[in-house]
Amino acid sequence: MSIINHDEAFRDRAAMLAMRAMIAVSGSFLIEPGAREAYDQLIARTKIANDVDTAQAEVGGVAGWWVTPAGTRAEDGAILYVHGGGYVLGSAEAYRGLASQIATRAGRPVFVVDYALAPENPFPAAYDDVSKTYVALAEMTGGRVALMGDSAGGGAVLSVAMNRAQGTPAPVALVAYSPWVDPALEGESVKTRGDVDPLLNEEALSSGARQYLAGADPSDPRVNALSGDFSRLPPVRIDVGDDEILLDDALRFEALAGEVGQQVDTHIWKGMVHVFPTNVGMLKASGQALDGTAEFLKRHF
Repeated sequence: MSIINHDEAFRDRAAMLAMRAMIAVSGSFLIEPGAREAYDQLIARTKIANDVDTAQAEVGGVAGWWVTPAGTRAEDGAILYVHGGGYVLGSAEAYRGLASQIATRAGRPVFVVDYALAPENPFPAAYDDVSKTYVALAEMTGGRVALMGDSAGGGAVLSVAMNRAQGTPAPVALVAYSPWVDPALEGESVKTRGDVDPLLNEEALSSGARQYLAGADPSDPRVNALSGDFSRLPPVRIDVGDDEILLDDALRFEALAGEVGQQVDTHIWKGMVHVFPTNVGMLKASGQALDGTAEFLKRHF
């Protein structure tokens, strides 16, 4: 296995203490349709980078937003970003800031897909939307597509990469931030990190899984990346906080990939919480993770 541990910067420790105090007052998010507006407002705080154009569009018949740095073209290679939110929350519009931070560093346009949300659109709606978008982008770019996602979106891109249709080219690379790969919640950190994770808890994740799965098998490889065909993985980078209940999702995924000789670089960030790269400008670790993402993507593009 390739595990890279990152120490916590002193300034980040102070920032995380302040963040934890704020969350303790406001409370963590529930994964339910009524929380969508508040979730989008939180995610949209990530600043949109300079010299980036954003525009609504459809790719493969699925809506989303293009986030395009000046001087770049999707036809020369693009990144498909799949947002988190437990398959229930999140929107492409709210994620434009994070996508722009990735796009400017990597020098590639990013398409953030607005996949159909549960419970209105249960499994496999999200998987199908991401798959259709990926196939269309692969055709547009001659196969020069990287996959990215956070939380549920991170799990989704891993599943799409491993279960893509025969004849569909592999992504050039894949990056997942705090991926939720196991909706059965069988990782030990769901219990052992419960007292230090200020953002996620077992009850909230179980609620999201119930709304999306709607009775479907939680081990289906289209929603559980641990059940996928690891021989079909592209190069993978994972960034995960040491203080989050989904830590073991990343570690179990890497262990299974290693068993078949696939390289997954898992970066574990001390003191960090779920999808910490969204906090660029506040956390030193966020900028470092984004810079590492860009270096990884440039290498494989």
